[in-house]
Amino acid sequence: MRDRLEWRELALRHAPELFLDRNEPFRPVRVGVSLMKKTGPSPSFDRTVEVDGRRVGAVIEYAVYWDYDIEHLYDLEHVWVYLSPDGDVFDCEASFHGSYVKGIAPGGGNMDESGRIRLFVQPGKHAFAPVREAFEHLPNLHAATGPHAGRGGVLEPGMFKGAFKTSSSDDELAAAHLRTFRFDIAGVYEPYEWDPAMFVAWDELKAEIPARMTALLQELRETAEA
Repeated sequence: MRDRLEWRELALRHAPELFLDRNEPFRPVRVGVSLMKKTGPSPSFDRTVEVDGRRVGAVIEYAVYWDYDIEHLYDLEHVWVYLSPDGDVFDCEASFHGSYVKGIAPGGGNMDESGRIRLFVQPGKHAFAPVREAFEHLPNLHAATGPHAGRGGVLEPGMFKGAFKTSSSDDELAAAHLRTFRFDIAGVYEPYEWDPAMFVAWDELKAEIPARMTALLQELRETAEA
C-alpha cells in the first residue's frame, strides 16, 4: 500500500504543467505512471531509463494517453522527471515524435521554484517541448492540423498489435472521423488543468487502452452503418 501511495503522491506533486493551443480539439484521457528506482527498460517506451543512485535517485515516467492525434487514432506521449536522491527535480525529458528531447529550457526558464516543469504541447500532435518556438521549426506544423488530418488512420503500436484494429475499414473510418477535427493553430497557449483521477499505474492504463480503442472503433462502425 505504501508503494502505491508513494508513486501517486510523487506523480501529482511533480506532474508537468501543460500548455495547449487555444484551438486544440483534444485533451489527455489518462496518465500511466511508473516510478523507476533502478536502471531498466521503460515500461511503455522504447528506451532505457538510467537511475545511478548517485545523481539520479528515481525517475517518474508519465505515459500520457490521448484517444486522438489529429493524424491518427491512439496517441501515447511521455514525460520523464528526474529526482535527485534527496527528492529534488533536476532534469526532465519529454517525447517528441518517436524520440525525446530535454524538457528543461536553457537557464531553467520553464521550471518554477518548486521544481514543477512547464511544457508546451504541439497542436494536434501532442509532442512536448520546453519552449513554444520549437514547433515553428516543424515543416508540417500547420499541414498536420489541416490537409494531413486523419492520414494515419488507426495507429496500433507493437505492444497492442492485434488488440483493437480488426476491420479492413478501420483506417478509413478513423481518417474520416479525424478530418472533422481539422483546425487552424491559434498560436496562443493556455494552461491545462490536470484532474488527479487521471493518474493511474501504468499497468492499469495498459489494460484500459485496448478496451477504449475497441469501443471507439465500434462506435465509428455503427455510426457509418446508420
